[in-house]
Formats: sequence, structure tokens, C-alpha cells
Amino acid sequence: MTSNYTYAELLADNAWIRKSSDIFYWQCTTRTVQESKLFPVNPYIALSYYNCWYRYPELLRKIDAAMPAEEIGDRAREVSTGVNTIMLGIIQQFYLGGRQFLMDMGMINATDGIDDMKFVLDFTRRANLGYHRQNSYVLNSDDNNKGQIHPERTLQVFEADALGCKPGDKLHNAVVRFLATASQYAFLKNCECRLGINNSGPYKVGNNEMLVRDFIDLAEGDYPWLDGVTADIEYNNLTMPVIMKDTHFNIVDDWGSFEATPSYDHDNMIAVGLYTSDYLSNGYLPVHMNNASDLADYLDHSRETMATATSELWKRISGWTRDQMVDAGALVYYSVAKDLAHFAGVYEQNDWMQLEERTQRLKPIMNDEYGNHAIAELVGYISLSSQQNNPYNMNKWSDQPNDMWSAIPYSVLEGNEWTASVGPIRAGSTSLPPKTQKYTTTQGKLTQDECNAAARKFVSGPVAAGSKIYDDSWIKYNYASPEANNLYKATQENSRLLKGKGAGLSRADIDAIRIAAGEQPLGG
Repeated sequence: MTSNYTYAELLADNAWIRKSSDIFYWQCTTRTVQESKLFPVNPYIALSYYNCWYRYPELLRKIDAAMPAEEIGDRAREVSTGVNTIMLGIIQQFYLGGRQFLMDMGMINATDGIDDMKFVLDFTRRANLGYHRQNSYVLNSDDNNKGQIHPERTLQVFEADALGCKPGDKLHNAVVRFLATASQYAFLKNCECRLGINNSGPYKVGNNEMLVRDFIDLAEGDYPWLDGVTADIEYNNLTMPVIMKDTHFNIVDDWGSFEATPSYDHDNMIAVGLYTSDYLSNGYLPVHMNNASDLADYLDHSRETMATATSELWKRISGWTRDQMVDAGALVYYSVAKDLAHFAGVYEQNDWMQLEERTQRLKPIMNDEYGNHAIAELVGYISLSSQQNNPYNMNKWSDQPNDMWSAIPYSVLEGNEWTASVGPIRAGSTSLPPKTQKYTTTQGKLTQDECNAAARKFVSGPVAAGSKIYDDSWIKYNYASPEANNLYKATQENSRLLKGKGAGLSRADIDAIRIAAGEQPLGG
């Protein structure tokens, strides 16, 4: 029997596999080191890939049926959540990693799970296209490692409302202290990986540049190990636009990390803002931005709260067994796609916080030695037998005859043996204690059912005003229209200085508005 693919579809999917393979190799070999003195990182990463292979097809189908992937991408661009650059860029990577491991172990063939693969690849491509619509790229790497996600209307608010600071003053000191503590806390709560931090940009602000920094999943929410120890953390997501002088962000990559020339220096920070948002918020909601002193006081308070949470979390983790550490890390990696379910209103804790039985059977081999070597071979050396090509082939980055992810054989178009699916999700389990507390949202602390019900009926102001249809290309020629004015006003609804100003503002107008409010222009 021939597959359900057309030749054109298979060409597109193999191109997406190859793009994913090339960029993941570049990221893994240049952007990070997978090491921890506390968590068995590589064993839990490897285990998470298996869970992705077995569970993503059914879960992403459930999400897509409730809200199409491209619609979620559009919605996610209006707020900061787990549906962001790093998460959207690695969903298909983790899924393909599970496939590659199982192929190399001889448990599946390259022609197995074809219908599942077709769907997962299509879903992730559509989600990325919707999220990156503003710049018309699929991934940041396609844009020479720029992550320019936000439209003009959002960036105008960030610039207009940013509070000025300079080295040594109260706000500047508070920001520096907060970023250090928040980064440490985010790293620990995500089991010593950086999936809780994302950056977008750079965005030009005259002669200066803006980097938008996101910290997500900070409070009681999806991760059961945060219940109790983070009860005093008020916001689940925080977004901090930072405007820098004499700094060029030459890389903001597919993992939401950045490099700057010269190196990032807090002394070059001239203004900052702070917002919270999620899948239930009407865009970005300002957090203690009445004035610089108010924001500084809150950042110091938040830093102290996170420092306490970090200490309490260390105590909790110190009592974990190795099995619990492996489970927690694997679930952080596997659940990168979980916020897609929140947007669609179909989130279920057991979907995202359990390792299913087909994954659990592989846990006994995941000692440190095996896990470290497995990940090194898969995403570093590209040395698994299933990753090797003919000796004439040259990899995009290494010039070696190998590729990280294997393509789908075109023979399935002619009836070569193939299977459609891994089948339905099987029973799952975890060695971790169950979740007991509610979920922290911008609409308060809600139960799972309340979160889903609120998400299904929620429509944000910018979405209602046409954020999906009226993009910057359309605004360019129609800024004087009522539709443009309504969209900008919806985005400005919570703005300190731009509320009600509408469309048609230039950067000179924003400078004048800031001067009238007694604040300095930020263009340099």
C-alpha cells in the first residue's frame, strides 16, 4: 500500500527535517554545554526524546483540533509564554531525536510512523510560520540569527513606557540584582537547563537597540515541584524590555540566547520596563511601572522572593532520588510544547507531566555513562550508524558525511513497507509527587478545568481588533484607517504614555511624548 503522502509533501517535509538537522547541529556544537553537577542532564534529555516520539503525535493532534497551530502562533506573538522562539524551534527536534535513537537501536525503521511524522512536521512548521509572521521567516536562523518577533505597535509601547536609568542609580542597581537572581532561579527550577529564559530582538531604537527578555513558568503552575515553594511568587511570566546604548546584538538565535558586540554590559543599559502576560492576558500588562522608584522597589522584592524560592527548591531537590531527578528533567524537556495546550484550552496535567510505559522501559539503560555518550553521539559527534551518509556527502557545518536527522525514504510513495503511527498514548507514570496547587495566571489562581474553560472563551483585545489580519505591511499603507487605529489602541490599552494615541505615531512623536512626560528620549 502506498503512503498518504504526495511527492510535493514529502519533498517539503524532508526539507524541514534537513533544516532542523542543520540548525540543531549548529546550536548543539556552538551554543551550549550539557553538564550539571546536580542533575543527570544527558540521561534525562535522552529519555525525554523517547517520550516526545511516543506522545507528541496524539497530543499535537488534540491541540490542533481545538486551535490550529498557526492560530496559536499568531496568538503567542502578542504575549510572552512557553510558546516562544526556543520552544517552537525545538519541538520537532526532540521528536526527531527520539526517532533517531530508536532507529539506531533497531527498534523502528525510517519508514515507521509516517502519518505521525507528517502531522508533527506540518504542525511545527505552521506554528513557527504563525509566530514568525512578522518577519516572514520560519526560524531565527533563517534571519541571520535575529529574533524580531514583535510588531511596531508593541515595540512603540515598550519604548514609550520604558523607565530611564543609569549606572549607580536605584533602578539600575535593582535590575542588575534581579537579573542575576532570576537567571539562577530559572535555571534551577528547570532542572539546570535554560528552557525558562527566552530573548527576542534586537529592535532598533534610533541609534540604540532593544532586547526583550522573558522569564517563564516562575510560579506555581505546570511543574509540580514548584507547588508550595513558589506560593509567594506573584507572576508566572515576566517580560523585561531593555534598551542598550553602544551595544549591537549580533546573534539572537533559535534558542533565544544572544551574543553582543561589545559584550553585554549592564552599564550600557539606559531604560527598562517590566510586564506580565500569558494565554489569558490582554497583551502585556505593566508591572509596577508608575515610576522608576516603584519599579526598583518591586524588582528588589521579587528578587528576594525568588531567592527564598531558590533556597527552598534546593532543599526539596536535595531530597530527591536520582530517579526523581531524571523524571523531572525529562519532563521539563518533553513538556516544551505544553503551553500550546494552554492556548487551545485542552491542557491536562497527565498529558505533560508523565513518562509513558514505552519510555519507562528504556530508563534502566540511562545511567550517566550511557546517557552522556548517547547524547554526545546523537547531537555532537553525529556518529550513530543511522546518521551516516555515503562517503561523498559533506554536512553543511562539519563537512563530514553525516546528518543528525534521517530523511523519510521516498520509496513509501511506491508502496514500500511502512507503518502509519506509534499508536495511541499508553499509561504514564512518574516518581515525582503529584501536583496539588492551582495554576498561576493573569486571571488569578485557577484549577486545570478553570484554566481550560477560560482559554476556550478568551479573545484578547489585539486579536479582536485584527492582529491576525492587519500586519505591519498592511499598516504601512493604511495607518490612517479606523481598523489600524483600533488595533493600535487595543495594543496601547495598558500603556502608561500611549493609551488612546492610536496608529500613525512616528519615533519622533514618541520622543515628544516622553519629553512632555518629563522623560528622556531613548534613541541616542
